[in-house]
Amino acid sequence: MIQLLFMVIFSEMAVIMVLSFKTPFRKLVIMGLDRLKRGRGPVVVKTVAGTVFVVMVSSVYSMMEIQKRWVGDDGPVSSTDQVLMVRHLLEATLMGATIFLALMIDRLHHYIRELRIRRKTMDAVKKQGQGSNDKKPDGFDKVKSLEEEVMTLREKLKQLESDIEAKTKQINAAEVNTVALRKQSEGLLLEYDRLLEENESLRGQLQSLDRKLSRSDSKKNL
Repeated sequence: MIQLLFMVIFSEMAVIMVLSFKTPFRKLVIMGLDRLKRGRGPVVVKTVAGTVFVVMVSSVYSMMEIQKRWVGDDGPVSSTDQVLMVRHLLEATLMGATIFLALMIDRLHHYIRELRIRRKTMDAVKKQGQGSNDKKPDGFDKVKSLEEEVMTLREKLKQLESDIEAKTKQINAAEVNTVALRKQSEGLLLEYDRLLEENESLRGQLQSLDRKLSRSDSKKNL
């Protein structure tokens, strides 16, 4: 079992070294750990870790029992107890190191995955930023063309306002002329009526003069 634990520890140390440095094997190890954490992999790993932890606790308990016998016995310590003590100590140490290195591998794998996800997110954000920067000139040209159209429309509006003002002045002048012509026509009508009355009065006077003249001529003839 001790040889197996040494092999596991050296394997875990090799995995930690591969994960710590960027090498071609790093991607393969990460892919293997990703597959190991899928499906029933986590259950198997937890079961193995729990078994190793129980065996380690058993070794520690055996060490405590041997130490109690050493304290209780006044005689010399037997060589068998010494060998068992050393064996249990070595096994507990190796199993504790195995569990600790397994936790280190799990944390390294987790941090590497988080770093890869954040790098992908940063790359996506940078690409979006570059795309928006590439689109800025088109938007600037559109804004510039719209501003030119607005300026053209404003000039046309000013011209229309000046035309409307000129037409309004002409209409006002025409209305003033119409009012003056109307007053002039009314004055002419009044003058015409006055002339008609004078004409009638003159006719009446002429008729009376004609009568008087005809009467005087008739008297001379008699």
